[in-house]
Amino acid sequence: MTLSPENLKYLPSHEWLYAPQDGSGIATVGISAFAVAELNDLVYMALPKVGQVIESGQEFGEVESVKAVSPMYSPVSGQIVEIHEGIVERLETLNDDPYAGGWLVKIKLSDPSQLDGLLDYAAYQKLLAQSG
Repeated sequence: MTLSPENLKYLPSHEWLYAPQDGSGIATVGISAFAVAELNDLVYMALPKVGQVIESGQEFGEVESVKAVSPMYSPVSGQIVEIHEGIVERLETLNDDPYAGGWLVKIKLSDPSQLDGLLDYAAYQKLLAQSG
């Protein structure tokens, strides 16, 4: 899987989503490099269980740093079909590669039209510039 920030969709809360156009209906979700940098010194992460059904905007886990605990929100509705098992033991992966190597969950989309409501890369960059 070749992921770059430019070909992802985003939530204003800094989660990213990659939905390949392969007809699988399975999206990959993670947190952005900006979120990782803001949190700094990650110490813990909680992820959902495979099979869990979540709604768009619903909290699906949390990430904790030495300075804060932050919820992570699902960009779309669907069912968790895979979690990145090793990431919770290797949180440093998020510092090195928050996209391809640092993905968190894969979700089988229940409503692909929700992708249209997410920010593209340019809109996400504009949001970061306004908040910075």
